[in-house]
Amino acid sequence: MSREAVEVRRGSEWLQSWDPENEETWDKRLAWTTLSITTFTLVLCFASWFLASAIAPKLTNLGFDFTQSQLYWLTSMPGLAGGLMRLVWMVLPPIMGTRKMVTFTTLLLIFPVLGWGVRVQDPSTSYWELLILSFLSGIGGGAFSGFMPSTSYFFPRRLQGTALGLQAGIGNFGVSLVQLLTPWIIGFGMIGFLGGSQTMQGLPGKPPSEVWYQNAAFIYIPFILIGAVLAWTMLKSVPVTANIRQQFDIFRSQDTWWMTLIYIMTFGTFSGLSAQFGLLMKNLYGAGNSDIVHGVGQSAQLLVAGYSVPDPVKYVFLGPLVGAGARVLFSPLTDRMGGARWTVVSGIGLIGSIAWTMTALNPDTSSAEALSSDFRTFLYGMLAIFLFSGIGNASTFKQMPMIFERRQAGGVIGWTAAIAAFGPFLFGVGLTIMSPSAFYAIGIAWAVMCTVIAWMRYARKGAPKPS
Repeated sequence: MSREAVEVRRGSEWLQSWDPENEETWDKRLAWTTLSITTFTLVLCFASWFLASAIAPKLTNLGFDFTQSQLYWLTSMPGLAGGLMRLVWMVLPPIMGTRKMVTFTTLLLIFPVLGWGVRVQDPSTSYWELLILSFLSGIGGGAFSGFMPSTSYFFPRRLQGTALGLQAGIGNFGVSLVQLLTPWIIGFGMIGFLGGSQTMQGLPGKPPSEVWYQNAAFIYIPFILIGAVLAWTMLKSVPVTANIRQQFDIFRSQDTWWMTLIYIMTFGTFSGLSAQFGLLMKNLYGAGNSDIVHGVGQSAQLLVAGYSVPDPVKYVFLGPLVGAGARVLFSPLTDRMGGARWTVVSGIGLIGSIAWTMTALNPDTSSAEALSSDFRTFLYGMLAIFLFSGIGNASTFKQMPMIFERRQAGGVIGWTAAIAAFGPFLFGVGLTIMSPSAFYAIGIAWAVMCTVIAWMRYARKGAPKPS
């Protein structure tokens, strides 16, 4: 690339004659800088999106008077909002450009994060206030459908599996970050001047503790501001000619719909279980299961002698961590071997791991040994589900740029991500209206359907759309 071309492209927000497929003119440094900044802000988006999933399981311990169903809805609402907002964000990259979209989206995260930090300190806060904050947390989920397509504009097809996998996978680490950081950061008054402490009732047999739960939210605000400044000062925008009506031509392709079903299997599972893992563990193997524990806090009594009730906050971060890690590690492999094959592997793995986990959804409370064994089966089965969903998340994002031309690929990525973002909502509602066993059985049926589609349409020899 000539010096003159670089100066023209970097002299304003909008790049000129950008073509990443042309090795001689492609600005590799700009592409990777864009990936780095948008990935950093995407981590913050996911942390904001899943903040409710880290806070809700402990609200009753903090003195909030909510039912099990209400808690499920608090962790489900960000999924509903995220899915709806992704339908908006998916059309923004060609209209706003990368710089404005990333900057303003990042700044919007302040509203739900600040709100959670303030209201979690007051047990008299109404349920509807927290439900609104859960909905606003969906802003972080909506961002994905804008960030990913805009990043795809900066990379050639041969590297899009790696680039999109890195961005999505590292971004997904935001889920583990908020769930891992929360139990640690609430333990001391590092920013106590922003609010007083609260008393949290412990697990059965453990005394109450002093916590600063607002820290779980306030800790992200400085990073949000840093991310917005970096985005505004260092990002550029690729001119892509497409108004909203033109972007909707993706719905005339049957592959848009097939890939939507498949991405629901992968990211829908990842996001849904990430949001509900803690509550599901609590209700099956912890204080939410009346066959194991009776009462709340210090008055609770173990009904299964010798059984150690697990604290969900010590485990829930592992699932998103495994899923996000798989997405990062397997993305380069999809560039080498193609995405469709790994999508089939993901589907087969999900079928097996869901079936394995189903054997532990009705805990055996006859003895501590049986209950502990079932818990290990449940935990390892859940981690396997996260692993294979992460592999599928990587492979599908390699497939879409190969199946569709560049402008359409960005739209399809945004659309499929929008629909799959309803995962936390659908999982929360499903686990509220039916038994976990029935819900997981539906998951197996869905995975079987999607695996067959992936094989017949994309992976087998002579497939109509090999990818």
